[in-house]
Amino acid sequence: MEKFDVIIIGAGPAGLFAAMELASQGVNVLILEKGSDLTKRICPAVEKRKACIKCPVCSITSGFGGAGAFSDGKITLSKRIGGYLSEYLEESIFEKYLKYVEEKFLEFGAPPRIFGTDTEKIEKIRYEAQKYHLELVPSRLLHMGTDKGLEVLSNIKESLMEKKVSIHFNEPALDLVIGKSHVMGVKTPKNEYRSKYVIMAPGRAGSEWTKYICKKLGIKTYTNPVDVGIRLEIPAEILRPFTDILYEPKIIYYSRNFDDRVRTFCVNPYGVVVPELVDDIISVNGHSYTYHHSENTNLAILVSTSFTEPFNDPVTYGKSIARLANLLTDSIIIQRLGDLFQGRRSTPERINRSPIKPTYEGAVPGDLSFALPYRYLQDIAEMLKALDKLAPGIAAPYNFVYGVEVKFYSARLELRKNFETKIENLFAAGDGAGITRGLSQASISGLVVAKEILKREGSDYEN
Repeated sequence: MEKFDVIIIGAGPAGLFAAMELASQGVNVLILEKGSDLTKRICPAVEKRKACIKCPVCSITSGFGGAGAFSDGKITLSKRIGGYLSEYLEESIFEKYLKYVEEKFLEFGAPPRIFGTDTEKIEKIRYEAQKYHLELVPSRLLHMGTDKGLEVLSNIKESLMEKKVSIHFNEPALDLVIGKSHVMGVKTPKNEYRSKYVIMAPGRAGSEWTKYICKKLGIKTYTNPVDVGIRLEIPAEILRPFTDILYEPKIIYYSRNFDDRVRTFCVNPYGVVVPELVDDIISVNGHSYTYHHSENTNLAILVSTSFTEPFNDPVTYGKSIARLANLLTDSIIIQRLGDLFQGRRSTPERINRSPIKPTYEGAVPGDLSFALPYRYLQDIAEMLKALDKLAPGIAAPYNFVYGVEVKFYSARLELRKNFETKIENLFAAGDGAGITRGLSQASISGLVVAKEILKREGSDYEN
């Protein structure tokens, strides 16, 4: 049995930022990660551009850096986007931590350009969007790209190694060791580790494990919405007037028929479409790179659904839709947008006739209307038609839609202001706690926890 001062479950941004802060003050830290080291996170589907083979642990969603390691590497510098931390932190504190996170990413090698700073041009886009009942949500954004993001993570790992942080890869947490009212350690398939503090930061890939722990310990959880939709792939020039200024234009639309919230998400200029494995289902995602560009831009169009009683399992609902799509093709479905609107299945011949070429060759031509509920299809069609007025060509019949894309958000844990659970010295942070939805706010949540632990230990660390 090994002993540490702090055990962190998960090597995503929340866990990494907590570890960096703690280790900087000489705290003895262990990180437990169910995935692989950064250099060993290899996805066969992406490498060979083939269909997902459902690895036991997905290298896209798990491993050093978390799911964000193979994301587009966007650091959204806004309290409105990426989580609920503004409900826990005063605005001045939030802004201070956000600035610190930005500086840290730059210190470890992120490109210095910040998008979303040309307020005059942004206001013009916002005004145009309003004409078509679209709401632009502008924000400052630091973009790393998937490739540059991996370099940044490599530098972070090197820094952690220098500070003697222990990282155990391919070693998932199975259970927690609990005393009368406080946490005492963590059990894994390989060992049992003891510590005074434990930080649960398993990311969205650890949502089922977090749900199990909360149920076992009586930690109350709240249901988060589920986002279901498609990933659109278009010629990059169509959105260039927006992506050159904002990089990721975040646009919200409320559908006329159902009054559902529909939004753009994860815009990847000059990027590629990729598969993503969540448990036993294959979803779709997108990446873009700093050094390598395609001729296409891809983005998600997602419908947000908040369920009411008696139903309280949106994750299972979203997975059921994704499983239905997988059942049809055993892969990601690709369809021409015109075929989707006309209610017919795309064929390889129709795909090949499109003037643009798909960036993911492992997708199988099919019909998304057999998987997506009518309500979602109507919402998506409405928003695409509105977007086409703002950016002509975005709803062209030859563009591609992939599906389904489902974003699962962990149940939101009942936490104190410092992100401590009802169990003494057991903290939760990041997307796995249901309080964040992106790199910047996840990183901040890890900082908050680390500073609280240092405060309790009497560190002279500057808060």
